[in-house]
Amino acid sequence: MTHAPRLPLAVGLPMAVASGLAIPVQGRINGALGERLGDGIAAAVVSFSTGLIVMVIVSLLAPRGRAGLAQILPALRERRFPPYYALAGGIGAFFVFAQSFTVGLLGIALFTVATVTGQTLSGLLVDRLGIGPAGKKSVTGIRVIGCILTIAAVSWAVSPRFAGGAAGAAGAAGAAGSAAGGGAADPAALLLPVILPVLAGFLMSFQQAMNGTATVHYGTPIAATLVNFIAGTCVLWVAWSIKVAVAGPANPLPGEWWYYLGGPMGCVFIGLGALLVRSLGVLVTGLGMIAGQLLGSLGLDLLAPTPGTVVEAATVLGTLLTLASIVVATLPWPRGAFRR
Repeated sequence: MTHAPRLPLAVGLPMAVASGLAIPVQGRINGALGERLGDGIAAAVVSFSTGLIVMVIVSLLAPRGRAGLAQILPALRERRFPPYYALAGGIGAFFVFAQSFTVGLLGIALFTVATVTGQTLSGLLVDRLGIGPAGKKSVTGIRVIGCILTIAAVSWAVSPRFAGGAAGAAGAAGAAGSAAGGGAADPAALLLPVILPVLAGFLMSFQQAMNGTATVHYGTPIAATLVNFIAGTCVLWVAWSIKVAVAGPANPLPGEWWYYLGGPMGCVFIGLGALLVRSLGVLVTGLGMIAGQLLGSLGLDLLAPTPGTVVEAATVLGTLLTLASIVVATLPWPRGAFRR
């Protein structure tokens, strides 16, 4: 089986940034849908189900999609890669659930910092272990500096939103405390909402590595993305069925069409991520998508601001620093260039 040539950095990195542009849009849609339904799991089910429908159509209509379909069962049967890689969609399901459940509680700023921190740290680990198709990559000082700069830059870029997010989170915690009879905000009530996006971001690098390896053997990211959505949709439907049996159904589905765009947007960055990790590695792909995520968030704030949104200098400068940190982490610095 022949594999597509690796993409040069100058081509692959802009593609990673472009794919990251869809993440904040998806986050806003899934967060709004979760609030509208009153159920984060139901919102994740809707997002993954619509994404699965899109991928089934693409897989059946596109010639490369049909060719990839023919390779899925042989690749799994012949164990060309660990079979559990086909369950990577469960990680995507967990990320979308965390997105739908916590954005309304924490605000998009804290959610972004939490996921970026987890994803950046795990990107180093996954590259070091060689789980992805790009093989092992050493944890150099330059890569660590780039990761630290990225986390700091993202925190700076979203810092103007912390006030609103903290107020909303405190209100949610206060409501939880009142419901429990305490009447005061309980910091422990925010522990799970903060841990969820950190863990979701941490697992994203593993998902990208697994999907990238599967893409090499399927011959196309279309098949890998389809399998990803099949696994994630199954996990979420089971979780939602249990939730309905215990707590009852959510609110009715909304009639506005834009609530159903989260899944198709997930197809974009999952498919491109699976394609790019073979050429760029997991860490650089993740950093590029993080840059796109910040640029997309900035664009949303400028073009479609939510009530109370203010674009400040920290947002713009932090976004630019994020782009600079990617340069630090990806340029081929001479060995020992920063030893002094």
